[in-house]
Amino acid sequence: MKGDKPEEPGQGPEPSGPPPPTEEEEALLEFHRSYRELFEFFCNNTTIHGAIRLVCSQHNRMKTVFWAVLWLCTFGMMYWQFGQLFGEYFSYPVSLNINLNSDKLIFPAVSICTLNPYRYKEIQEELEELDRITEQTLFDLYEYNSSNTLVAHARSRRDLRKPLPHPLQRLPVPAPPHEARKVRRAGSSVRDNNPQVNRKDWKIGFQLCNQNKSDCFYQTYSSGVDAVREWYRFHYINILSRRRQDTSPSLEEDVLGKFIFTCRFNQDSCNEANYSHFHHPMYGNCYTFNDKNSSNLWMSSMPGVNNGLSLTLRTEQNDFIPLLSTVTGARVMVHERDEPAFMDDSGFNLRPGVETSISMTVDRLGGDYGDCTKNGSEVPVEILYNTKYTQQVCIHSCFQESMIKECGCAYIFYPRPDGVEFCDYRKHNSWGYCYYKLQDAFSSDRLGCFTKCRKPCSVTIYKLSASYSQWPSVTSQDWVFQMLSRQNNYTIKNKRDGVAKLNIFFKELNYKSNSESPSVTMVTLLSNLGSQWSLWFGSSVLSVVEMAELIFDLLVITFLMLLRRFRSRYWSPGRGGRGTQEVASTPAASLPSSFCPHPASSSSSPPDPAISPALSAPPPAYATLGPHPAPSGLAEASASAHTSGEP
Repeated sequence: MKGDKPEEPGQGPEPSGPPPPTEEEEALLEFHRSYRELFEFFCNNTTIHGAIRLVCSQHNRMKTVFWAVLWLCTFGMMYWQFGQLFGEYFSYPVSLNINLNSDKLIFPAVSICTLNPYRYKEIQEELEELDRITEQTLFDLYEYNSSNTLVAHARSRRDLRKPLPHPLQRLPVPAPPHEARKVRRAGSSVRDNNPQVNRKDWKIGFQLCNQNKSDCFYQTYSSGVDAVREWYRFHYINILSRRRQDTSPSLEEDVLGKFIFTCRFNQDSCNEANYSHFHHPMYGNCYTFNDKNSSNLWMSSMPGVNNGLSLTLRTEQNDFIPLLSTVTGARVMVHERDEPAFMDDSGFNLRPGVETSISMTVDRLGGDYGDCTKNGSEVPVEILYNTKYTQQVCIHSCFQESMIKECGCAYIFYPRPDGVEFCDYRKHNSWGYCYYKLQDAFSSDRLGCFTKCRKPCSVTIYKLSASYSQWPSVTSQDWVFQMLSRQNNYTIKNKRDGVAKLNIFFKELNYKSNSESPSVTMVTLLSNLGSQWSLWFGSSVLSVVEMAELIFDLLVITFLMLLRRFRSRYWSPGRGGRGTQEVASTPAASLPSSFCPHPASSSSSPPDPAISPALSAPPPAYATLGPHPAPSGLAEASASAHTSGEP
């Protein structure tokens, strides 16, 4: 049209720049630029009390320091309380619950031994030789004739066979030092008016050495009786180990009627199905009533002496091995039906001519919480007994295990594993030295058996109380002994010294059941932790998540800063043209755009070809968080690009 200014060729509308970003696009993963920005964001938005005061007081350094110290101290106190709570939880404390119950009770097992060690026929000759050597030793040490045997023989060991190893000797005791005597006299304020006793300043013992005789010691005793018994017992164990283990005492000595005259339970007579027999090396023939192998289970429905076990026993000495057994009576032990009878540990002796009445009460301890084991499978000891797990079973097995490992043989009083021999100085000449050393280590718990053997989670304890009375009485002893002599071939001349009566019964059918339960459960622990968290910070579980998020952000920002510092070595301007060429040749897809803390918004329109050279500029160096000047070459290229685009 007329008046319109014609358009110049090649001249179009002025290109408009990209529209300003209206809102910031969010990346999938976005982190803060600095630690300061992270802590400010955390203190402004966290639900933990007191943290916002660190930001609000930033213009007052004194308040900032005060709140920072207070916040850190509170944080430390809270975690100290956390440590106390966790320590209490992992100590496994228990609460004891006591219940009183009343019901029929299973009668326990009762083991009784004769206190007469048995002389096996296959080792009879060796035992007789041991007796003769012992008699000669007693004469040499004490000038004592223990039998008429020594009258016909010379007073020397020539007439005996090969002497036994480890002879019994009399050892002088060194006198105490002069200073020790002075101290003892000075410490005594009371004048000693007693006359001087002609005391023998020596001890009795026998020597034991190791394999190559390089180390020896004397096993000594201040009492001659103890020394002779222990020395005799040591040689008796060696002789007993040569016996075939599959043999048993002769049937003549295994007859129940020779030891037990009468047996009644709940007013009913006992029979062979109610007991089992075993032999103890020191206590002789033993019988266990109502054990796990009994066909009839004994139950008590009424308390009292007439509703328990009543036994009449022969307690006369048969002079089987008088140097080994020096007491008269019987050995008794009350235990659970599926537990072995450790007569040395828990037994007691009956006195001849006395009626002993044992009343029982029952305590049951249960609860599988705490440091206990149900069946011993967690215990690092090989259990050698085919019975229920008890702590004594574990301790004896532990000692036998150490004995086999250190001495190379098994102790005859405990079961042995397959393929292991019992100790005998004919085959293991230094086992005595090893045994007494090991016994000392065991007593002081240097073997660790008492630590390894944990208590069982369920235990039944029988508390015994005894009463005694003379039996039979003076007025009734004549007819009682007459009946025993006619029915049981009892020798009347022994009278009261050869019989004893035993009654075992429940005092009451009430029993206490003590059960253990955890006093600090997981619910209690979490509740206590939450209470401490609320006390010191007044926050909840979500605040813990906020703390975890803060720690995670700190780790990520630290990693990114280290990564940027590593990359800045190759992208910094000071590295010259090589660095620029390496960065310029880097594909755009490999640039870390997804990890940019706040990425700039991009336009959806395609880039102008005129400014395409500026896209090849490397990203800024993140060695510091401040702005960086652009490289001179890139600035000139950018300026020329803008100049060429102007009309």
